[in-house]
Amino acid sequence: MRRFVLPAVAFCSLVIPTPSLFAQMQAPGPQTQPTEPGRPTAPTPSMQDSSGAPGDSAQQMKDKMFLRDAAQGGLAEVELGKLASQKGSSEEVQAFGKRMVEDHTKLNEQLAQLADTIGARLPKKMGKDQQAEYDKLSALSGEEFDKEYITFMVKDHHMDLREFRMEGSTTHDADLKAAVDEGAGVIREHMIAADKMAHARGIQMPGHPHHPSDGTPPPAPPQ
Repeated sequence: MRRFVLPAVAFCSLVIPTPSLFAQMQAPGPQTQPTEPGRPTAPTPSMQDSSGAPGDSAQQMKDKMFLRDAAQGGLAEVELGKLASQKGSSEEVQAFGKRMVEDHTKLNEQLAQLADTIGARLPKKMGKDQQAEYDKLSALSGEEFDKEYITFMVKDHHMDLREFRMEGSTTHDADLKAAVDEGAGVIREHMIAADKMAHARGIQMPGHPHHPSDGTPPPAPPQ
């Protein structure tokens, strides 16, 4: 019988893996873990917001941002109120300043309690713009001080009332909503009082209509 013998080179190629094949057999591929049904995806740095904890929802982060802004604004109201109670040239401005100190100190305490509940860190001092306004007022006296302080109070309280009302209409936290709605009522009273002082002194405030002392809305403009 005739025997057939394979060449040595051909035989070796059948039993010895090539270097590329050996590397493919040994090198581990990227390890992936299947996503389990119902299991939340771990947040990545791009998914996290510096204003909230990793597990916060968009609304929870918004709540924390609101509390921080409101607390910072409240600190400014207290410090500016102290200034007005000392430097105001009229009893009306001095009394308004004292009212700001009392009301916003109380409101700040309520916001701080809520912040502790939801894990929000509140600022300990005024913002740069608020500090700049404080420094500006510190350099004024007499009627100039009154006019600048009243002008700032009108602008600030109109803006604050919008923010409080927006937060009250969007938050899902019942305790926060109750406190914000109550705070909005206090801020509205401040706004009406500031508007009255501005109106009495002829201070023009575009976009901020005067509110009568009885709280009734101003008449509609003529058609």
